[in-house]
Amino acid sequence: MKRRGQSLSVNAIVLIILAVVLLVVLILGFTVGWNQFLPFLSSNNVQTIVNSCNLACSQGSQYDFCTAPRNLNDGENPSFETTCHELATDDNYKSLYGVGACNSITCPLNE
Repeated sequence: MKRRGQSLSVNAIVLIILAVVLLVVLILGFTVGWNQFLPFLSSNNVQTIVNSCNLACSQGSQYDFCTAPRNLNDGENPSFETTCHELATDDNYKSLYGVGACNSITCPLNE
């Protein structure tokens, strides 16, 4: 009695292996964190911060400009938390990132 079993094609085996690898990558990315798992994917967000600071100034939002923390990542230096007011008034940041002063908003001195 010769019985032949149904075999899997090579394409099906390759697809199963790819699906398992993808599943492992997704699990690691969501559990460990994408920045830890794939650090080369982190990019800078300078233009996003500059745009949000300009928007806060144009809308006259004192909290968003003076107090709201912004996590700035320029891609070269370690990311740091700052405010739009600090970016606009500190000479080092102003020349590096180009956040302009907001004349329509007066920030409290302790900010």
